[in-house]
Amino acid sequence: MLFFGTYSATLYASNLINFLKDSRLELGGWINGGATFNPSQGDGYNGPVIFADQANQFQLNQFNVFVQRSVVSTGDTWDFGARVDFMFGTDPIYTQAFGVPTFDVNSGEPLDRSNWDLDLCCSSSRTYGIALPQTYLEVYAPIGNGLNVKAGHFYTPTGFETVTAPDNFFYTRAYTLNAGEPFTHSGLLANYTVNKNWSILGGAITGSATGGWDGGLDKQLENWDGLAGFTWTSDNLATSFHFSGTYGETSTRSSEHWGFYNIVIKHKITPKTLLVLHHIYGFAGGVLLNNSKYNNVVKDAEWMSVVTHLYYDLTDNLSVGIRGEWFRDSDGFRNPSPFRIAAATNVVNGVATSFAGNINNVTIAPADYYSVTVGMNWKVAKTLKLKLDAIKALNIRPNIRYDRVDAYQTGSYRPFAGNKDQVLFSLDFLLPF
Repeated sequence: MLFFGTYSATLYASNLINFLKDSRLELGGWINGGATFNPSQGDGYNGPVIFADQANQFQLNQFNVFVQRSVVSTGDTWDFGARVDFMFGTDPIYTQAFGVPTFDVNSGEPLDRSNWDLDLCCSSSRTYGIALPQTYLEVYAPIGNGLNVKAGHFYTPTGFETVTAPDNFFYTRAYTLNAGEPFTHSGLLANYTVNKNWSILGGAITGSATGGWDGGLDKQLENWDGLAGFTWTSDNLATSFHFSGTYGETSTRSSEHWGFYNIVIKHKITPKTLLVLHHIYGFAGGVLLNNSKYNNVVKDAEWMSVVTHLYYDLTDNLSVGIRGEWFRDSDGFRNPSPFRIAAATNVVNGVATSFAGNINNVTIAPADYYSVTVGMNWKVAKTLKLKLDAIKALNIRPNIRYDRVDAYQTGSYRPFAGNKDQVLFSLDFLLPF
């Protein structure tokens, strides 16, 4: 019985693997978790820092699984694909479809929030949740050099850093990712390769009351905004220049404009050394501001940033990096602290409450934010020549980060546990599978 049971299970697994291979279906994912020591914070949040936002405790940031069928993006044959991502952990709140905020950004009136993935799980835990950051269909059309089109809910193609842990060098993220640019979109996105040097992208995005950012598929579907950009790559692939942005009306209730642009320049100084320069500028028309400088004031808001990354591969299994950032929230509109409490806010019986903490503890002000992060990526299993397949891709990422904030044309602002600055010591692990 044991023999036949083992044989049947092996045969079933073999048939499943063959089916996935024949169907070009890929099942994969990753686990990411870590802890951040903040000597200036006894307990709570690391100010406006996101992702690694919990002070002095472990976080399971991302348990992400996906199923996809990638399209073959060459040749003269049509091809079809799709992808679905599921994420559990402390990071989903930052990648849920929160583009319909609790209150209308122009009028302050309560909004009916998106049901896409905001309330799937775990509000009682205050920190853990579920997100469905990608669910889309994709088609390759043999038009010209080949056209790829996505339809559904997907990560933004703009920017440099991203939500997905394997696609970032550092455990913590820059303010630019959190407050300066979108995480996801819903709608249509097309990519076209003009030649070996040039590619273009464009799309129509919907489901959002914040100018097409982070929209779902069940609210604000009458509001359509635009997404466009291009990338130039040098002949030797050492240098690239990317420009992209979004623009359109804020919501179905407001014709005020919302948009941003971003520039990413990447240059391989040597085969082992990568330099990245990233700049964004964003604006939102006629928003209602309530912060330390503006009290129920309606005005146009602006934000901008400059981020520099430098990475060097010491060996095939060990890399070091440094990131410096200046982010300006000119009007105190984009960067609340702690962000998690603000993002988890909802209106219950006419009262604004947050399952992540006391909403009265959330602060925001016009301010300049500065940060410097130093860290490394160590593929420990490969370095130690461990044979276990399950941990061959294990990546350990220690980093040290310094943050400072200076109020911009207003009174002093101290979002780091009553301080103007802080130092964070972080250690996380990343295990793709």
